[in-house]
Amino acid sequence: MTAPRQARIADQIQRELAELIRLEVRDPRVGMVTLTGVELSRDQSHAKVFFTVLGSPSDVEHAAEGLQRAAGFLRSQLAHRLTTRTVPGLAFAYDESVERGARLSRLIDEAVKPQPAAPRRPRGRSAR
Repeated sequence: MTAPRQARIADQIQRELAELIRLEVRDPRVGMVTLTGVELSRDQSHAKVFFTVLGSPSDVEHAAEGLQRAAGFLRSQLAHRLTTRTVPGLAFAYDESVERGARLSRLIDEAVKPQPAAPRRPRGRSAR
């Protein structure tokens, strides 16, 4: 399979999964989840789905558990929506790139921010 075709299939899987998660998944652990990308294996038998969640690290763990629990359901629903011969198994992974980017941006802002001026000592004759 060619790389552009594989990329198109991965994009289609991402779009369909995002809609399915938004409309069909009833698990309260899977709240505000954003899918950031899909890596498809060469033979299309496995798809690694990257996601982000706004919130604490415990929210990330709960969302990952909920998504893994719903993986079978999502795969079966995906089979009805895709026109490919096979539907890949789904594995969900937290995407740290968004969090890392925000942290780097914050560090850059702190480094560029002007430092407050130190108090000046009065000039004059020193007492000796």
